[in-house]
Amino acid sequence: MMEEVKEGTSILSVHGHNIKVTEVLADGDTLTFLIVSQKLSGTGEYHVDRTYDDFEWLQQHLFSQEDVPGIQGVIFPPLPAKPQVNASAKVMKQLGFLGLGEWRPYCKALETFLRQIAAHIILSKSKAVEIFLTSPDPPGRQRVRKNIFNRLSQAVEEMRKEGHKDVDEFFQNERDHNLVLTGCTKSAAERFLDVVLTEQKIAVACGHFSAALHLCVEPGEDPSKQAFSKACVKLSEVFDSMKKNMASVAENNMNTLGLGLDLDTRYQEAEKEMLFRRICKLVELESARRSAERAKPVKKAAMEEVKRAAEMEFDHICGVAKQEIAQFQGARVEMLQQALVQWCEKQLLTAKENADQLNQHLQAFRGMA
Repeated sequence: MMEEVKEGTSILSVHGHNIKVTEVLADGDTLTFLIVSQKLSGTGEYHVDRTYDDFEWLQQHLFSQEDVPGIQGVIFPPLPAKPQVNASAKVMKQLGFLGLGEWRPYCKALETFLRQIAAHIILSKSKAVEIFLTSPDPPGRQRVRKNIFNRLSQAVEEMRKEGHKDVDEFFQNERDHNLVLTGCTKSAAERFLDVVLTEQKIAVACGHFSAALHLCVEPGEDPSKQAFSKACVKLSEVFDSMKKNMASVAENNMNTLGLGLDLDTRYQEAEKEMLFRRICKLVELESARRSAERAKPVKKAAMEEVKRAAEMEFDHICGVAKQEIAQFQGARVEMLQQALVQWCEKQLLTAKENADQLNQHLQAFRGMA
């Protein structure tokens, strides 16, 4: 079992940008992910295997850093929903693109999750990150400590905070902007997923029709039957090419723009959570100010001290949040741009290959005539 995690100013001993989730192994209903990290010393690699519960262990330790100033202003890299072997249609819908491609997209999402944490100036200092990436032993199944997200779940019950007017125009505009973008990106991801699923169905249908055409082949020396059988075989090859092309198009769509939209959607939700945590702190600050104003002389000094501490904490959270939002917006634009460029490049390459194959089939048919 791993050692008890103590938060500090540890520096990762691995190259964060080279973290890879190389493989996934299924053992009954449990999926185990193999993670490879290159050592900073250049003398080798760390190879560890982790389950989804281990990823949740890491996430909870990151959430639990209440002693870190401004932690409520951090946009935490979003951990994908829990995967399941032989999942129901409802679970697969929640996973979206991450439930396709025999878990390869899901491994890519976990890889991005770890790289984002390792690159974060605050989160990468957690000892839990170093242990997760380098220890050969699995994390301890420790009781989850009370943290900001436990309080967040309690605060969700107080829906009045959701619509609380912000005192800072920057954050109010960001909340309004995030509300619109969250809905738009989620809708775009769902629609694009429908496109990919349809392409996969078309590929399967082409494969079935290609196989069915072989049933039309008839033996015998009758010239007309031989010509018909030959045409069926060639047509079967055409539909087999169409099947491979459509499957390739679907895979390219999934691995480029599909994963880009999925990540964008989950990050929009992560920003929304951060903005809500901040507004909850604002409500607490306003309550502290009112309490200080109404306090009796005997408690006035103590309540003023509570108010000043709340103000300092809130200012620090706002400072961290503004930095996080600026970095997030820049990274979001770059990520979506990269996904769109890769999508177009893959589409062009696949279209050219398909055109060449169809041209070969056309020449073959002309030769038969």
